Amino acid sequence: MKWNLRLTAANKGIWKASELQRSLAEHGLVISAGKMSGLWSGQPVSLKLENLDVICVVLGCEIGDLLIPEPQKVSRPGQDNETERIAVGAATTPPPVVPKRRDGRSLPPE
Repeated sequence: MKWNLRLTAANKGIWKASELQRSLAEHGLVISAGKMSGLWSGQPVSLKLENLDVICVVLGCEIGDLLIPEPQKVSRPGQDNETERIAVGAATTPPPVVPKRRDGRSLPPE
């Protein structure tokens, strides 16, 4: 997911993190300067759903304005990164299962 707070705020005429921080506090969401800086300039590691509600109310936006999906970044098992980007959404055949002995050695060919 791409965090799009700064652009969403700019579209509503809010150009500084401190402006948004004040507006959020007026709506009951008090955020420390450090956390506000992280929300404003980075990608949050975690964010409460209730806080997202307040942010959306203050900015007059939808959740889709703040969180932009990036499905091309989702890894697929058994593929390298370049193949993953090309094959997103495409049907792929999983690699064959090769039986092994309990000690990890391959079974002899039949």
